[in-house]
Amino acid sequence: MKVLLINGSPNEHGCTFTALHEIEETLHKQEIETEIFQIGKKPIAGCIACKKCRTTGRCVFPDKVNDIHDHIYEYDGIIVGSPVYYAGPSGQLCAFLDRLFYSSGPDMAGKFAATIVSCRRGGASSAFDRLNKYFSISNMPVVSSQYWNQVHGNTPEEVKQDLEGLQTMRTLGENMAWLIKGKYASANSGLTMPTYEPRIATNFIR
Repeated sequence: MKVLLINGSPNEHGCTFTALHEIEETLHKQEIETEIFQIGKKPIAGCIACKKCRTTGRCVFPDKVNDIHDHIYEYDGIIVGSPVYYAGPSGQLCAFLDRLFYSSGPDMAGKFAATIVSCRRGGASSAFDRLNKYFSISNMPVVSSQYWNQVHGNTPEEVKQDLEGLQTMRTLGENMAWLIKGKYASANSGLTMPTYEPRIATNFIR
């Protein structure tokens, strides 16, 4: 049982990491393995709609997207964390997720997913909403918490003072662990994943 936590901040140990680390510690207490993946500071190309991944199975750009794509089968859950920039997620993270989900979409089905966002003051809800859309189009059950998954603070030290935010992260970790364990328990009792119909695409302009 393993959860991937994606840190969409360019700051490796900033506010977003502080929130993700709180979740990670909770998952470890529940004996769930974790991996924190850092987006980092280098530029990340956006999707160019070349559709090469449809034939090769991998994104045409040889970077971190393929690193995750190649190991996606290892993860039972994915938690995406982002700072809030102008009421939205970081641009690097959106470019990363656009390409990851386009190239790996069918492999995401059935994985539990959650978004967490970190902001100084406002814009958290719109950033949170934007990121959750990757999951709800990919047959991924979205894991909830006791409040919307956000922490507030301008520094990691300030985030650590957001006691409600950190508790929300811990509750999210508990819910993620419970659902993953439930998935394995149900599989052992013979319950299998849904069988999906072939995808239908309807264009509105003909």
